[in-house]
Amino acid sequence: MRTAMANRLTPYMFMAPAIVIMALALMYPLGYMIWGSFRDWNPSQTIGEAEFVGLKNYITLWGDPNFHESLGVTLRFAFFVVSIEMVLGVGLALLLDRDIRGISVLRTMFILPMMIAPVVVGLMWRYMYHPTVGTFNRFLDGIGLPTVDWLGQHALMSIIIADIWQWTPFIFILSLAALQSLPRSALEAARIDGATAWQQVIHIKLPLMMPVLIVTGLLRLIDAFKVLEVILVMTEGGPGLSTEILALRISRTATEFRELGVAAAMSNYLLILLLLLTVAMFAFNRWQETRAARVQALVEEDD
Repeated sequence: MRTAMANRLTPYMFMAPAIVIMALALMYPLGYMIWGSFRDWNPSQTIGEAEFVGLKNYITLWGDPNFHESLGVTLRFAFFVVSIEMVLGVGLALLLDRDIRGISVLRTMFILPMMIAPVVVGLMWRYMYHPTVGTFNRFLDGIGLPTVDWLGQHALMSIIIADIWQWTPFIFILSLAALQSLPRSALEAARIDGATAWQQVIHIKLPLMMPVLIVTGLLRLIDAFKVLEVILVMTEGGPGLSTEILALRISRTATEFRELGVAAAMSNYLLILLLLLTVAMFAFNRWQETRAARVQALVEEDD
């Protein structure tokens, strides 16, 4: 009896140190941030010296138009970059999931942008958007078209283009891995039944890929809410608040305005928003997994 009990507990004993360390590394900073959000805290004080103000920081943010503006910019930015990146990344994966001469070189080239440091990406695109010597305006001027104030009138669109260029390869590489792991029996059965390539994509490949695509989209969505370096280098949140996403506003509130309590409350608002999105996407993922299992079962019955 004791031997059987020891055998059952042994795996948990080996896991216990890692679980304790992870819990401390996760829960302590999170608890520190939550506790700080209830205080009128600035960098010249320790958190214990700061005055407890309850929900004042949250109420102040709720009525702050600048916070609402940054939240709106964040939601628009995240929606457009994730939507477009998913379409482009999955489309590229479908195009390159075949035997083509030099395909390995093409795949390597496609993932190069995501290997570049965000600060370098920001600088690179900032110079390409330059109003006089930038690549885009020189091209427009060369073909007789008027130049564009990329980082002025079209700042948010310019940021979105830069993000799409850098992170579409992330969607591409995970989508390609999902495609290559699909059961070949399902695809062969569809071919035997006379399904066209487009019908295979719509009715077989995408439904079976959906669980992976949902998790991929969720990872990219979470990252889009936290983009900081590229926007800071390219526009510093301007002009006005047109490209100031929440991550940048949190940074400014803590460093420039020296309101650590308000910055902590803003971080908690962002955390709650991401948690809600995560729960919703995982619920949708569970439904899609069930649907994919039914599709595969029907295919196997046809065999």
